[in-house]
Amino acid sequence: MVNHALEKLFRPRALCVIGASKNPMKLGHTVLKNVLESGFAGGVHPVNPHADKILGIDCFKTVVDIPGEVDLAVVVTPASCVPDVMVDCGEKGVGAVIVISAGFRETGPEGMSLEEKVAAIADDYGMLLLGPNCLGAIDTSTPLNASFAADMPLKGRVAFMSQSGALCTSILDMSLET
Repeated sequence: MVNHALEKLFRPRALCVIGASKNPMKLGHTVLKNVLESGFAGGVHPVNPHADKILGIDCFKTVVDIPGEVDLAVVVTPASCVPDVMVDCGEKGVGAVIVISAGFRETGPEGMSLEEKVAAIADDYGMLLLGPNCLGAIDTSTPLNASFAADMPLKGRVAFMSQSGALCTSILDMSLET
């Protein structure tokens, strides 16, 4: 039996990509495309206040505007926007948030303060938080690629977690070699 909070992260029924982009050169585009190409069977909702559709899917201005429940939010916005996005996710009742955005503790004291604020908001609303400044999450069982990794690994019996996105992508690349 999987912990309820982990269910929202690894087996969401619906998710949104906040910061989804029409521009193929942006992470928000890559993450949304990866989710769609991974075979995820749940609802997928791009969120971008400046777009009506992205990759052929209706886009929402904020997570609060999405009808129905959203279990997982994947955030790819500038770091300065993340606290407001987290509050919106909390108000919406999102259970888990992956913050891919960079610009936190790795940038110094101001970034550290911003990261602490994001973590406090997650705690206040009881949301599971993965990140910030992370690769994302990939689950071959669901299946779901909520990351900016170039490839989806093959389904198997091995799980791998790491603080290092570079290490994760290296292991992923090695796993795909034939």
